[in-house]
Amino acid sequence: MDDDAAIPLHDFQVLTLALNVPGPIAAARLVGLGASVIKIEPPSGDPLAQVCPDWYQALIRHQEIIPLDLKSSDNRSRLEQLLKTCDLLLTASRPGTLARLNLDWPTLHQRNPRLSQVAIVGFPGQQADLPGHDLTYQARLGLLAPPALPRTLVADLAGAEQTVSAALALLLARERDGIGGYRQVALTEAAATFAEPLNYGLTATGGKLGGGLPGYNLYQTRQGWIALAALEPHFWQHLQQVMEVNTLEQTALTQKDLAQCFLARTAVDWERWGKDHDLPIVALKEPMNNDENSYE
Repeated sequence: MDDDAAIPLHDFQVLTLALNVPGPIAAARLVGLGASVIKIEPPSGDPLAQVCPDWYQALIRHQEIIPLDLKSSDNRSRLEQLLKTCDLLLTASRPGTLARLNLDWPTLHQRNPRLSQVAIVGFPGQQADLPGHDLTYQARLGLLAPPALPRTLVADLAGAEQTVSAALALLLARERDGIGGYRQVALTEAAATFAEPLNYGLTATGGKLGGGLPGYNLYQTRQGWIALAALEPHFWQHLQQVMEVNTLEQTALTQKDLAQCFLARTAVDWERWGKDHDLPIVALKEPMNNDENSYE
């Protein structure tokens, strides 16, 4: 495979005005596909740099950062020059804000017909100007279990991946007909795809993957917790063959049987035991150190 095939976006230029999380993640993914990315930030910088500087630095790797005050006419002129050389624009502002800056799609398309745009918004269509963040999007979809806050940003991450998909589709279409296109990615809709297992009952409390199967569950051990995912029949049958549990008249292990058995060892010991027996058992761990993450 030649180098161009390995980095399919090697000759594409992306300009991003998107701050916070979804836009920067999408831009980092596009860099990984070979695109050149210029990130425009306000003079105050991206808020992500303040709240999570290590992640911010990981995401902007290999990007050119240009601070511009888009309320300034001189800076707006600089932006217009950059847009003329770009293939794709990423935005994450509400439509009303973009319109005030003459960055709405009809205006952009008239000035730069080959330029494509992916607009990240919270809500689709006529509701795109409504405010929101990942927490409120998840709350609408029933993905929260109060009082605990979510351990990841489902809507933002899902939206980032949909942004990349939309960007690739637009660039492919532009290569075919020479005309730039527009796609809107609504974070609520992106998160809704992640809520489907819950809505269909699969991961709801008591559902097959929501505690209803003893072979697919979380168990406390002598020290720590483990995740057991003996979902396929061959794993479940093998687990029952190798577990040293007295089930009396029972023909299959119950959740109670397993809960009692797993208290005999530590989570780390059970993970090692699982590897020895070719079973999907993992000790629950705290989130990885940032140094282990990469967006290259």
